[in-house]
Amino acid sequence: MNILCIGDVVGKAGRAVLASHLGQLIEQRQVDLVVCNAENAAGGSGLTPQIFAKLLKYGVDVVTLGDHVYRRMEIVPTMETSAQIVRPANLPASAAGKRWTVVQTKSGSCSVGVACALGQMYMRSSDSPWTAVDRVWSEMPDDVKVRVLDFHAEASSEKIAMCHHLDGRASIIFGTHTHIPTADARVSAAGTACISDVGMTGPYDSVLGRRKDRVVQSLVTSMPVNFEVATGDPRMCGVLATVNSHTGRATSIERIEIKGQEQTGSPYDEHDRRPQRH
Repeated sequence: MNILCIGDVVGKAGRAVLASHLGQLIEQRQVDLVVCNAENAAGGSGLTPQIFAKLLKYGVDVVTLGDHVYRRMEIVPTMETSAQIVRPANLPASAAGKRWTVVQTKSGSCSVGVACALGQMYMRSSDSPWTAVDRVWSEMPDDVKVRVLDFHAEASSEKIAMCHHLDGRASIIFGTHTHIPTADARVSAAGTACISDVGMTGPYDSVLGRRKDRVVQSLVTSMPVNFEVATGDPRMCGVLATVNSHTGRATSIERIEIKGQEQTGSPYDEHDRRPQRH
C-alpha cells in the first residue's frame, strides 16, 4: 500500500496547491491513504471546521496538528467527534481531541493507526513524547500493523531519536514543524520509513510561509510586525512510502514536491483570519 504524508499546510496558498494537485497525485501514484499536518492551514495559524472539510474533500484522510492546535477554538467540537483528526498525544489528558485514531484506507482493505506528538527541545512545554507514543502504541489494537506518526518538533536530533525509538514499531515517522524539507528520507533495516522534515505545503517565496519583507523587517528592527501570509511559489511537499499491509514494514520512501500556480487576489478567504503581530 502507498501512504502519502504531507507537511505543514500554510494558508490559502497551501490549500490551493492541494486542491489543484492532490487528487491527480492520488490517482497517478495509487495512494491508499493521505495524512496531512494542517495546523497552519487557516490564515497561517490554526485550523477551522470549514477548512478541515475542504481538506477531506481534496483527498486527505487524516489531519494531524501541532503546537497551534487550539489557535482556532472553533475546531474543538470537530476534534472531539471526528475520527479523521488527531491532536498531539503528549498534551495533558484534559486537552480536547483524540490522541490517536485508526482509519480505513481509501479502498477499505486495511486499517491504519495515526498519531502525532510534539517535540520538547526549543518548544513550549509538553509531556514526554517518548512515553506518550509508547502509551499510544500500546493502546492501538494489536491487529493494526500499519502505524504512522507525525513528530512535530523543532530539533532534527530529536526527530532522528524518535525514529530510533520507534524503529521496527512504526511504519512511517515523518517530521513536521520546521517547514524546511530535509534530505534524509530512508527506510531502516527493521522496516520503518523516516524523514526529519517533509517540508511545507505553501508559498516558498517567503520565510516559512510568511511575507519575507515583514519577517526581515521584524528581525532588523526588533519591532512588532504583522506576519502576513505569503503567496509566491506555492508547492506541495511530503513523502510517499510503500508499506506491507500485512506486516506494517515499509519498503520504500521518496520525497514529493509539486509546484503549484500562484493565486491572485487576497492571501485570505472567508475562512481565514489575519495573523496577530509577532
